[in-house]
Amino acid sequence: MASQLPSIAAQTPDLDVRSFSYVARRDILPALAEALTASGCWLQGSKAVSLAQMEYRFEMPLRYAVELYSGLVECGLELTRDSHTELTGLCTLRRHNPPPQQMGRVIGVRLEVNFLEEIETQPMPTGGHA
Repeated sequence: MASQLPSIAAQTPDLDVRSFSYVARRDILPALAEALTASGCWLQGSKAVSLAQMEYRFEMPLRYAVELYSGLVECGLELTRDSHTELTGLCTLRRHNPPPQQMGRVIGVRLEVNFLEEIETQPMPTGGHA
């Protein structure tokens, strides 16, 4: 009988990172892909939740926690306060784990990216005061 293992994408991640950006999607997505690659991440899946939201699920070695954190910020993502706290905790965990323990430690991450468009404001018409 084959074992029924849940897919990695369905598993609860160790880390839930929420972010947003005013930068255009076409500019953020290539930079984000580069940041994930540079952080040693293994992309497990991605999906468009809506026109304004993407979700990524990936795994990464604990030893690249600092690279992930800095890469997300560098590519133009704004992180929520909770996400900053979680990533800081991950970096602290990395720092206090000796390198041999870091080698086998893999962290599951769910990254939510919300694209916010700046609203262009038009000047309000004034009443015909001359």
